[in-house]
Amino acid sequence: MMLRIARQTLAEIRADCAARAPEEACGLLLGRDAYVESSLAARNVADERLRHFEIDPAALFATHRDARSGGVPLLGCYHSHPEAPAFPSRLDAERALDAGWVWLILGQDGEKAYRVVANGPIYGRFEAVVVQEI
Repeated sequence: MMLRIARQTLAEIRADCAARAPEEACGLLLGRDAYVESSLAARNVADERLRHFEIDPAALFATHRDARSGGVPLLGCYHSHPEAPAFPSRLDAERALDAGWVWLILGQDGEKAYRVVANGPIYGRFEAVVVQEI
């Protein structure tokens, strides 16, 4: 699988992650057919925002509601690892419940994407996907 992402959208995600460092930033990826058209920054409501992320449930519910009403579908989420590589943690894998969702992780080594799958090669939950900026 290849995840295509609009250059401007990726620039906005990078800026959001940089602005919120050293805390982990997070948000939602919106688009169709493995193409990220836009993103929506969300509040990180995790207790330990320096090490974890949890997307504000209100933002998640509102985005689902909007998609059901004809808005842009939700493809997945993004979050940052300000002090680590762009590789899912074991906790990320435990919390990755939505099969098919794409997780874009921005780390010290750039950005990488993963798709949530059953029995994936990464912690039994993720498979790596190629990111193409267009």
